[in-house]
Amino acid sequence: KISSRRVGPSRRDLNIRLTGSTPHLLKKAALDLAEALTSIPGVSAIDDDLPYGREQLIYSLTPAGEALGLSISDVGSQLRAAYDGIVLQRFQQGADEIEVRLQLPDSEQRNLTSLFQLPIKLPNGNFVTLESVINWDFNQGYESLRHFNGRLSVDVTADVDPAANNTTDIVKNLQLSTLPQLASRYGIQYSIEGRSASQRETFSDMETGALIALISMYLVLAWVFSSYGWPFLVMLSIPLGLTGAVFGHWIMGMNMTILSVFGFFALSGIVVNDSIILVIFYKQIRASGMPIYQALEEAACQRLRAVLLTSLTTIAGLTPLLFETSRQAQFLIPMA
Repeated sequence: KISSRRVGPSRRDLNIRLTGSTPHLLKKAALDLAEALTSIPGVSAIDDDLPYGREQLIYSLTPAGEALGLSISDVGSQLRAAYDGIVLQRFQQGADEIEVRLQLPDSEQRNLTSLFQLPIKLPNGNFVTLESVINWDFNQGYESLRHFNGRLSVDVTADVDPAANNTTDIVKNLQLSTLPQLASRYGIQYSIEGRSASQRETFSDMETGALIALISMYLVLAWVFSSYGWPFLVMLSIPLGLTGAVFGHWIMGMNMTILSVFGFFALSGIVVNDSIILVIFYKQIRASGMPIYQALEEAACQRLRAVLLTSLTTIAGLTPLLFETSRQAQFLIPMA
């Protein structure tokens, strides 16, 4: 998969954010994590947003340079003046602003020898060559450094083939062993971002929504039946219905998704409706004086047709979606 780098949150299947204090340790941790991901079936297109950049020259003061009164900032400002230039004057010429900049000629800027022989001014006004007061080191830099909450960070991303693996299972396995080991080895922190984080947030909101829905259903039923006990009996049908839905996922080889949870909410309403039909009829024949066990049997027999019709019409309406083969419908099939 070929794509350009872009800013903003990642929408890829797997997104793990590592944060730390030094880019080198973060890069090593990201490479180790990428290596661990390559061994997981169904994971592909592994990448991180801390790519290597150009090779860099790293300089530090020698003891001789420190003895002469130089500091790193003194050397840095003189190097910047030589290679980036000093603006001597700006003046207007017609509609254009002309800038006069003093700097080394291009031929010297592209020559390492001229860099090493660059004259550096000392605090006492004398000059020495740069190589006599500086130690050099070569290092490969990074294209860009990213931060999250004020700390250096790197996002390791990947795609997951849903036919071969499940993103939630992969994240759980990584949190059990691989990520804690990386955190201990490199002194970093980690978090799960991207779609997994969005899914986690959505499920958290759904837990609150499910609680509100159950309380609302109970209050409505308590008002209809004028009782606090009958609503509990009616709502006992909800776990049975959800058990059937989970079993249906297993039969069809589907993973549980957010849309599956939406389907659970709708299914809860359907099974409660069926229970209301049964319980109301039972209460009516019990009020006429029929014994409990005979009333239960009679209610089950008499209301079977109504319960089946209520359920079968819903099933018939959803069956075309359930067996639809188009790509657009694949997201909605778990809900059906």
